[in-house]
Amino acid sequence: MTPAITAGQRRAWLTRRHRLDEPAGSVAEAADAMIALHATDPTTVYLSAWARTRCGGPADVDQALYTERGIVRMLGMRRTMFAVPAPLAPIVQRACTDDVARRLRRTLEGQLAKGGPGGTSAVGEADVAAWLRDAGEGTLRALAARGSASGAELAADEPRLRTLLVYEGDKAYGRSENITSRLLMLLSAEGRIVRGHRRGGWSSGQFEWFPVETWLPGLHSAAPDATAARTELARRWLHSFGPAPVADLQWWAGWTAGQVKAALATLPVAEVDLDGQPGLALASDIELMRASAAPPRAALLPGLDPTPMGWQSREWFLGPHGPALFDRTGNVGPTAWWEGRVVGGWAQRASGEVVVRFLEDVGSDAANAVQAEASLLESWLGELRVTPRFRTPLEREISA
Repeated sequence: MTPAITAGQRRAWLTRRHRLDEPAGSVAEAADAMIALHATDPTTVYLSAWARTRCGGPADVDQALYTERGIVRMLGMRRTMFAVPAPLAPIVQRACTDDVARRLRRTLEGQLAKGGPGGTSAVGEADVAAWLRDAGEGTLRALAARGSASGAELAADEPRLRTLLVYEGDKAYGRSENITSRLLMLLSAEGRIVRGHRRGGWSSGQFEWFPVETWLPGLHSAAPDATAARTELARRWLHSFGPAPVADLQWWAGWTAGQVKAALATLPVAEVDLDGQPGLALASDIELMRASAAPPRAALLPGLDPTPMGWQSREWFLGPHGPALFDRTGNVGPTAWWEGRVVGGWAQRASGEVVVRFLEDVGSDAANAVQAEASLLESWLGELRVTPRFRTPLEREISA
């Protein structure tokens, strides 16, 4: 008989596995519990870490990122930016990022072929693929000579980084942009350069670039083949985000159906019933999940936090609150949690006040616990201000 796991048991397991019940001992430990922390919005890394560690401040996260180098920023699943535990980076590289890199290179070659004035080649008569390879090698030489550099510094050393691509050139709103950021993104996806120290405040998206050999040695030598890497990543996802439908794993990883099937083929998984929907779990986790009960814990998670972004089907913890808490392209805003489910959202006002809006009646105990979290977060932020990169309806409303 297929074992059944209720939505309540899933929420209890989520609370436990995602370190929303007891704080992790370090930022790296918190990131490992989630597989990786979302990093498209730079502030998400700091706020996600705080929610799971109660770290002393942004400096603690900076230490993990830039001093200890225990976590590293890289493109990964779904071509999304993540802060990945350094030991897991080779797995993510082979399981996801290598495929992303191949797509990025094809896309940039196509843009160069048609991105010049009037739809001509942006590199003249040169062979586009060869030109792009050579420009990349020139950029790597420039970076090696400096040791580390910003994109602007590299563009000063390697003129081909300033090659312009013309977009909608025949339109009044047409624009031109150089290829600096695109080529650096490609080289990072190929695992040849790494984002190091940030430039600017905690919300800055500008970073120093480093050769991978100096920042993350062993990225390629420690990596298994792609199939083995996907199997290990699927195992980790099932432990952190299972039980779940197979479609959720495919969405989260950005894999094809064939890649998912191959990744699961040798894992000790079992089918489970998720309130009438088929799902998978690691066989060793099933009895622990079925014995779980959601503890009375409150949490405030930032926009793009890896917990609400861990599944495509979210009704079992989100309920009817999606329209208020997600933008039109599927990005989640700041969320308030009680007993492993979303009960509202939060925002920070210009004054620094952290405000919560409940979207359902949660009772006085839950409301008091969530408000206590808001007070703790407000104190932790101090003079820092948070404006999510992707604004959602509720966040916009209550931050005013």
